[in-house]
Amino acid sequence: MPRFRAELERLFPDKETVFHHLGNYLFNPSNQAWGLITRFYDAYLARADERIGLQVRVFNTKASPIPLVAKQLLKCTQSEGILPQLQVSTKVTNNTSSTKTKAVLIGSLYREFYEEMKYEYWTRASVDVHQASHEESQNSESNSHNMKALADIYLLSLCDVLVTSRWSTFGYVAQAIGRVKPWILNVPNTNYSGDRLPERACRRAVSMEPCFHYPPSYDMKKKVVVDGEVGTGPPVVHCEDVSWGLKLVNGRQIERLG
Repeated sequence: MPRFRAELERLFPDKETVFHHLGNYLFNPSNQAWGLITRFYDAYLARADERIGLQVRVFNTKASPIPLVAKQLLKCTQSEGILPQLQVSTKVTNNTSSTKTKAVLIGSLYREFYEEMKYEYWTRASVDVHQASHEESQNSESNSHNMKALADIYLLSLCDVLVTSRWSTFGYVAQAIGRVKPWILNVPNTNYSGDRLPERACRRAVSMEPCFHYPPSYDMKKKVVVDGEVGTGPPVVHCEDVSWGLKLVNGRQIERLG
C-alpha cells in the first residue's frame, strides 16, 4: 500500500536483497536439517576452490526428457564457462597447482543428472560431482522429504555459481538466500522444439530476487490498484523466465535492460 512505501524504502534500500534478508530471517532449519547441511558441506564442498550448484527442475519428463535436459545443462555450463570444455581423451588428467578445483552440486529429484555429469567429468580430477538427495518424485506430505529439500536449498545457496531452472521456486529461494545471481536454464520442451535443443541454453538473471508468478494488479507508475496487466517501473520488471511475472531490480539494472 502507498502509505507503507516510505518505510519499505528505508528497510530495503537495495531492492535486490529484499528476499535475501527476509528469507534468512524467516527460514530457520531445525538442528536435524542443519546437521544434514553441515555434514554434507564439510565432506564434499568445503575444500573446493569453487562451488557450483546446478538446480534442475523438470515438471514433465515426457515433454522434457531427462537425457535432453542433461544435454542442455551441459551445453549451458560449458558455453558460459561455468565448467571446462570436455576434450576427447582416455587419459585421466591430474590436478596441477594452477588448476582450480570445482565441486559441483546437483540439486534435482532425479539421480540421472548426477550420473550424467559424473560420467562426463570422471576424467577431470579438478571437477567433483555430488548430489545430496534424489527423491525421484515430490512428496510434500513427508517431513523427511521436506527436510531433504530444505537441506538442498541451503547447500545450493552456499555455492559460488548457480544454474537454476525456469519457473522453479526451489531455485528462487536458493539464489536469494545465497545472494547469487543465477544462470537460468532454458529447459527444452519437445512439444515446441522436437528433439532439438533451444539455441540459447541459458541466460543470466538480471537480479537475485525471485519471480512473483502471479502478482497483484498494482500499477507501479500510477501507484493504484488496476484491472488487467500490471504496469512495470522502478523497481519492478517482468521476469526472464515467466513473462507475466514480476521481480525486483535496482535502478541500474533497469537501465541495462532498456
